[in-house]
Amino acid sequence: MLKAALIRRDKHPTAVANSEALTPGRTLCVAHGLVAPGLRSALALQAARAVLRLAMIGLAAIFVGEMISGRANWPMLGAALASLILGSLIGLVADRAIANTELKVANGLLEAVRGALAAASPGDIQAMPLGTLIAGLQRYPQAVAGLAVGHRLASIMLGLGPLLAAAAIMAISWEAALALILLTPVMIVFFVLIGGAIRSGAEVQEKAFGRLAAQFADRIRTLPTILGNHALMRERRKLAARLDTYASGTMSVLRIAFLNTGIIDFFSSLSIAILAVFLGLGHLKLISVPGFAGLELWQSLFILMIAPEYFVPFRRYAEQYHAKAEGLAAATALDTLVLARRQQSPAFEAAKATRDLADTASPLPRTGLVAITGPSGSGKSTLLRHLAGIGPAPSIDPEVDASPDVAWCSTDIYVPEGTLDAAIAWQNGPCCRTRLLLAAGNVGLLDDMLLPGGLDASIKAGGENLSGGQRLRIGLARALISGRAIFADEPTAKLDPANAAMVRQALVEAARTRLVLVATHDRSLALLAGRTIDLEMGNRQARERAG
Repeated sequence: MLKAALIRRDKHPTAVANSEALTPGRTLCVAHGLVAPGLRSALALQAARAVLRLAMIGLAAIFVGEMISGRANWPMLGAALASLILGSLIGLVADRAIANTELKVANGLLEAVRGALAAASPGDIQAMPLGTLIAGLQRYPQAVAGLAVGHRLASIMLGLGPLLAAAAIMAISWEAALALILLTPVMIVFFVLIGGAIRSGAEVQEKAFGRLAAQFADRIRTLPTILGNHALMRERRKLAARLDTYASGTMSVLRIAFLNTGIIDFFSSLSIAILAVFLGLGHLKLISVPGFAGLELWQSLFILMIAPEYFVPFRRYAEQYHAKAEGLAAATALDTLVLARRQQSPAFEAAKATRDLADTASPLPRTGLVAITGPSGSGKSTLLRHLAGIGPAPSIDPEVDASPDVAWCSTDIYVPEGTLDAAIAWQNGPCCRTRLLLAAGNVGLLDDMLLPGGLDASIKAGGENLSGGQRLRIGLARALISGRAIFADEPTAKLDPANAAMVRQALVEAARTRLVLVATHDRSLALLAGRTIDLEMGNRQARERAG
C-alpha cells in the first residue's frame, strides 16, 4: 500500500517544465507584452504635458519680461494660464493611465504565476520556499510593473524632455542651449556609476527579504515546538537580527538613491547659475559673449525659466532608478521562485534525488523495524516524509496528515488543548483507559515530573507547555494505540537515556506486528533494526555513478 501511494505521488507530471512561463527572463517578457498598449497612450499624454508645461513657462516669461519693460501683454498671460490648466488636466489623465497600466501589468503577472503554480506538481510546490513566495507575491509583481511602466516612461522622456527644452532655448540662444547640453555626458557618467551600486544593493536587499520571509514563515509554522522548548527569546533574536540586516540594506539603497538625486540638483543649480551670471553680465554690458549679450529682458527670463525644465527628466529618471533596481531584482526572484525551469532548479534536483532514494527503499516489509541512517543533511527526514506521503516540509496543521495507513510521529505533530489522554487518543477514536495507560507508560509519560497528573495532565493550546521530547512521546503513544505502521522522525533525539531506552523497547515491541520506520542518528536504535537504509552509502554510490 505504501508503494502504491508513493507511485501515485510520483505520477504528477512536472507540468511546469512544459508551461509557457518557464524560461529565465520570462517575467520581463510577460510584463513587456502586457504594457505595450497602455505605454503608448501614457507616453503621448506625458509628451503633451511636457509641451504644454514648456509653453506655459515660456509665455509667462514673455509676459513678465514685457510687463517689467512697460508693455503688459494680457492675452499672453491668458494663454499661459490656459496652458497651465490644460497641462494639469492632461497630467492628471496621464498619471491615471500610468497607474492603470501598472495595475494591469501586476495583475497579469499574478495570473501568470497562478497558472504556473496550477501546472506545477505538488512536489514542486512543496519544494518552494513558501514563506518567500507568499511574501514576495505581495510586492514582486508591483515592483516589476514599476520597472515596465514607470521606469520605461522615465527612460523615454529622458531622451525627449531635454530635447524639447533645448529646442525652446535654442530658438532664443543656441549658445545657451549648448551650455546646458555640454553638461549632459557628465551626468550620464554619474548615472552609470551610481546605478550599478543601486542595482547591487537592491539585489542584496531582495535576498535579505527572501530569507527574512522564509524564516518568519518557518517560525510561525513551528511556534508550538519553539514554545515547548522555551526557545522563544532565542528565535526572536534571530528574527530581529535578520530584520536589521534587511533594514540596513534598504537604507543603503536609499542613501545611494538620494546621492543620485543630489548630483542632479547640483548640476542643475550649477548650470542655471552659470547662465544667470552670463546673462546678467550681458545685460550690464560687462561682457559681449554671443548668445548672452544684447538680449531683451523677456529673452533672458525665457532662458532662465526654461533651463530647469531641461533637468526635470533627469531628476525623474534618477527617482525611477531605484524602481529599476527593485524591478530587476523582483523579476529575477519571480523567475527563480516560479517561472524558471524546475528541471534546472535545486528544488527539482532534490525532489528527484528523494524519489530515487524512495525507489531504493521500496518495497518495505509489512512488519519489522527499519532504520534510515546517515549524517545530518543527507535527506533522512525528507525521505521519511516522502514515504509517509506528507511532503518535505514540517507542518503543525491538524488537517495535514500522513497516508491513511501510517501513524506519523515527530516533534512537529499536532497536539490539541485539553488533557494528556485526549492528546494521545486524538484521531484514534474512543479508546479504553487501560490502553491509554499502557501506551503512555511504555514511553515514560506517566513518570514525567514536568507533566504531573498522569493521563489527566493539562496541555495548553498548541502544546505550549510541552517540550520537544514530551510532544514526540505523545506522538509515539498515539502511534502505538493506532495499530498502523509507525513512521518516526528522530524518536529518541530529545530524550534522556532512561526515556530513550523505553522508547527503543516500545518500538521494537511494536515492530513485531507492524512496520516501524525510523529516521535516526541513534546508533543503539539502528542496531536493533532488522534493515538499515544508509543514505551516506547511497549518496556516495549515486555520485560514483554520476562521475
